[in-house]
Amino acid sequence: MSSSPQAERGVASWSLKRRLIFEQIVLLALVCVVIVAISEIALRAFLVDQLDDRLEDASGKTVMIVDNHGPGNPPRPDLEFETPPRQATGTISALYLGDTTAGWQETSTNQPRTLTAAEEADVRAVLADGKPRTATIGDLGEYRLVARELPNGLTSVTGLPMADVNDVLLSAGLIMGGVALAGLLAAAVAGAFIVRRALQPLRRVAATAGRVADLPLDRGEVELAERVPKRYTDPNTEVGQVGLAFNRMLGNVRDALTARQESETRVRQFVADASHELRTPLAAVRGYAELIRRRDDDVAPEVAHALGRVESEAARMTALVEDLLLLARLDSGRPLEFAAVDLSRLVVDVVSDAQVAGRGQVWRLDVPPDPVTVPGDDARLHQVLANLLSNARTHTPPGTTVTIGLAATDQVATLTVTDDGPGIPGDLLPAVFERFARGDSSRSRAAGSTGLGLAIVAAVVQAHHGHVTVDSRHGHTRFTVRLPRDTAHAQG
Repeated sequence: MSSSPQAERGVASWSLKRRLIFEQIVLLALVCVVIVAISEIALRAFLVDQLDDRLEDASGKTVMIVDNHGPGNPPRPDLEFETPPRQATGTISALYLGDTTAGWQETSTNQPRTLTAAEEADVRAVLADGKPRTATIGDLGEYRLVARELPNGLTSVTGLPMADVNDVLLSAGLIMGGVALAGLLAAAVAGAFIVRRALQPLRRVAATAGRVADLPLDRGEVELAERVPKRYTDPNTEVGQVGLAFNRMLGNVRDALTARQESETRVRQFVADASHELRTPLAAVRGYAELIRRRDDDVAPEVAHALGRVESEAARMTALVEDLLLLARLDSGRPLEFAAVDLSRLVVDVVSDAQVAGRGQVWRLDVPPDPVTVPGDDARLHQVLANLLSNARTHTPPGTTVTIGLAATDQVATLTVTDDGPGIPGDLLPAVFERFARGDSSRSRAAGSTGLGLAIVAAVVQAHHGHVTVDSRHGHTRFTVRLPRDTAHAQG
């Protein structure tokens, strides 16, 4: 079972705010754990010292009772106290000599309880060096015990229960843990507020970057007025340094875009002027060539052929000039003539023309029965469809089936041109709508091409606030044009 990339990245995929709060809480939690642990250790040591003082007193009382029998009395390991030791409830008192042991536990009724054999064995295991030790006595639990060797040969063992100490440690641990948990929650809330305020300048820088990223910087005149606010550009802070550097970068980008726009404007103006100026001499060349050709009797055959080639190339150059002039006008933002255009009629007319011009291809129509209209420029949309069909006719071999489809919704009209030819080369596909883009021999031409047909398609569709896409592989190439049907949207 595979996990998502975000889950695999874990904490590294968190936002900076989330990571800072998380790391702050983890650090505080570790500090709290260390403080609670040290406090518990110190408190236990203090309570055990107090218990040891009480154990010393209780041990001395037991020794005094044994000594009252007199140092001359023989050792009596089965010694029964004529008077109970009167120790605190739960205190263990034991005497043993050799394999014989006698032990008691003080009860609240002042009637000592005799220890069991297992409990006596645990008591005898305490080292008789006069130092307090902690041991577990049978089912009685933890005890603090001290064992002493007496002059008459007996060994005395006295023990006090650790239950009170453990109860205090548990209560203190719960209290300190609760306080630490409450402190962590308060620190998390306060930390979230502090981190949010601290990262506010960074969010403003990111917001500015997002607005700049949404601007159409790839074309046209760009007014790059976005800047990080001055109060977030303090060079004495790290975020301020980022904001300051970002503003400098935006200034450089603005200058570069301005220079690019000026260069493009000069180029467009040059192309428009040159195209306009070339139209007159080209018309004159075609006119004179046609005039001479009308006098076939006075013209030698080779001259007539040459004049025919002049006419042909002049017509081709005129088409190129007209295409360049159209692109220059579209680039300059010159408005189109918007009116209701019947795409259904337009498709039928253009396909009829294509059938006459390209008899080698099989042309098919897929048009809805009801007319599909869009707001736009009839002549320019006619040119879009004509260029797409010319592209299919020029770059596919005879026998290729070309299907022209038309569909519509309330918002968008979709026009498709699909062929089952060899497809567009993969290295050309990303640049197919660029100017003078040409395919290789896999999409061989039956006639010359200026390389501007698809560029004009993209420019005209963009001027209608639509968009055109292409999907191509071997045996399937589809151009898809989507045009808005809403008049206000279409006219921008």
